[in-house]
Amino acid sequence: MKQSLPETGAAAPQLQAPDAEALYKILAGQIKAAIAQMDTPTGALALVGIHSGGAWLAARLAADLQLSERLGFIDVSFYRDDYAAKGLHAEVKPTQIPFSVDGAVILLVDDVLYTGRTTRAAINELFDYGRPARILLAALVDRGGRELPIAADFVADTVQLAASQSLLLQRTEDGHLTLNLTTRHA
Repeated sequence: MKQSLPETGAAAPQLQAPDAEALYKILAGQIKAAIAQMDTPTGALALVGIHSGGAWLAARLAADLQLSERLGFIDVSFYRDDYAAKGLHAEVKPTQIPFSVDGAVILLVDDVLYTGRTTRAAINELFDYGRPARILLAALVDRGGRELPIAADFVADTVQLAASQSLLLQRTEDGHLTLNLTTRHA
């Protein structure tokens, strides 16, 4: 599904962000189907979620796929190529990878794929933990705007946003996911 969400303004109608729960079901279905076709031993498959939205998605996927023992979380704050310019994010989370990365098939999970820089940083950090056999990328939404040659293997939706717009995944206390569309005004 590909949709275009034009920039909101005074004359533009109020746009709705995609339904995160519906997109999660699509993404989980794609991943389950692919896992069923893989000739990779189940013990070699692991999920790594990028904090914070990707971590929420990975945790839910791990429960649905019965891979909770092969679940890790990664915070790319120190691996970002814009770290010197932007500084440290206020809420840095610890990276937790409680399994051997060597030889593993890693399903890297993020919420919104944009420039590709977060994915590149996550891959750099993963290689500090070992050499995986393969890395696959899953994203809830691909919003375009790539600056690096990175593409998701699994994506529930593709949307076109203006540079001033962003999608933010949020999670309620009971685990319900929502996507919010915001516009940055100059």
